[in-house]
Amino acid sequence: MSASAVFVLDIKGKVLISRNYKGDIDMNEIDHFMPILMQKEEEVDVSPFVAHGAVHFLWIKHSNLYLVAMTKNNANAALVFAFLYKIVEVFKEYFKELEEESIRDNFVTVYELMDEVMDFGFPQTTDSQILQEYITQRGHKLEVGAPRPPATVTNAVSWRSEGIKYRKNEVFMDVIESVNLLVSASGSVLRSEIVGSVKMKVVLSGMPELRLGLNDKLLFQNTGRDKGKAVELEDVKFHQCVRLSRFENDRTISFIPPDGDCELMSYRLNTHVKPLIWIESVIEKYSHSRVEVMVKVKFDLFVCMNSGRVKCSWVVQQTIMETEDPNVCPHRLAKRR
Repeated sequence: MSASAVFVLDIKGKVLISRNYKGDIDMNEIDHFMPILMQKEEEVDVSPFVAHGAVHFLWIKHSNLYLVAMTKNNANAALVFAFLYKIVEVFKEYFKELEEESIRDNFVTVYELMDEVMDFGFPQTTDSQILQEYITQRGHKLEVGAPRPPATVTNAVSWRSEGIKYRKNEVFMDVIESVNLLVSASGSVLRSEIVGSVKMKVVLSGMPELRLGLNDKLLFQNTGRDKGKAVELEDVKFHQCVRLSRFENDRTISFIPPDGDCELMSYRLNTHVKPLIWIESVIEKYSHSRVEVMVKVKFDLFVCMNSGRVKCSWVVQQTIMETEDPNVCPHRLAKRR
């Protein structure tokens, strides 16, 4: 089960706009949300889930707004929170910035969006590119030729419109990875992982079907190939366009991509990684008023590689020294280098 109603509240807890999707809950129950939340904040026990009797509130905060989903059933909390964050992205695509003023200035558009993104408590069309084809800032007028919902809303491929044509068909792909390391005081690597994502820019005509192959360890194992250069992907998250059944069967990423930019997948590699940038620090204390910190940065890159915009930051705490001389201010003895 999912949400029974969704509310958008201002910073004081006043309802700006709401939508009752199932009609199985009293909409006045939202009046109990803000007092309970304020009580939780005073007790330093704030959680994204609060309850009042049989009614449950699942909420997120964005800027000066609260987005609250209300239900009294055993709802899928992960689905509800994913929907709330997704609707924030949709609103930002329409209004650039999601604030109280943007909700008040675009009340009709917000209500139309809330009516389309969820049906009877279950998320429906949440792709902003598809929504922008028939829900505009100017709203709808009762006239001939008014925009109608595209076929993609009820189509199996809801993330891509039909009839897309380009003179030149191109696909751009970027693999962005970041390395997380946990290093002990002696300099040995305790834990290392790679967090990556595959981002695409698709400029293709029609409804193309693409296939992407990776050096997945399970794929190499199933096909009997050498697993020397294979990697084991963990925490894989795909875009909705990827056929999950095909990936589970033969580990092939098959998909009809959305038009334009998208993040195809994200993953994590729990593997031993040699640090590309190594930082060493030597701290020496001189008398009672001077501390010298020497920081060395070592790059372990290939000859053909270069790096740019490398930023190193560290925290140096300011120490207040004690003195018995009343003519010396202790704050002058504290130095930060």
